[in-house]
Amino acid sequence: MGTEILRHIDTGLLELGIAEWAMDGESGDAFVVEAFPGGALVAVIDGLGHGHHAAVAARAAVEVLQAHASEPLEPLLNACHEALRTTRGAVISLASVRPGVMSWVGVGNVQGALLVGRRGKPDKLLAGRGGIVGHGRLPGARVATVQIARGDTLVFTTDGVRSESISVLDRDATPQANAERILAAGSSRRDDALVVVARYRGEVTA
Repeated sequence: MGTEILRHIDTGLLELGIAEWAMDGESGDAFVVEAFPGGALVAVIDGLGHGHHAAVAARAAVEVLQAHASEPLEPLLNACHEALRTTRGAVISLASVRPGVMSWVGVGNVQGALLVGRRGKPDKLLAGRGGIVGHGRLPGARVATVQIARGDTLVFTTDGVRSESISVLDRDATPQANAERILAAGSSRRDDALVVVARYRGEVTA
């Protein structure tokens, strides 16, 4: 029996909504939202498979990302790769957000999309590289940097969520409401599922 978990987070720079569904009560999908001076890191990790061993891999990545959130994304991925070598491994997508700009990168099939302003469809998709963090040779990271403005919305989904379900996002709804909508529309209920929706607020509050 799966478990549905909903969370709302506000970092000042970003307002976030998180919704997830775990097959066995212990999800192999995990997220990191970590504020640092002048910015915030948003990450989604999908440990291979599901259950306890997938969760162990995801937690290993979470620990690295939380401890080094302000670092550039390429060395951050490399640190995760080393930390996950004794685990099943994982696929990971990362976004580092600072005022007016976002850098993002992915290894594996955690989908990332950026919706700009009030347009009705994703304007940019994350071009992730194939591979598994923690296994073999990590593919060269392709970090992309894009300009962002107030109201732009980042969406990360794991492969337990059908990619087309992002189309149900409502630009007038809160990030939490949108995370729940995407999960409800897209979860296959055959794998752990995680949706993270982050709306750029355009400022950092004290």
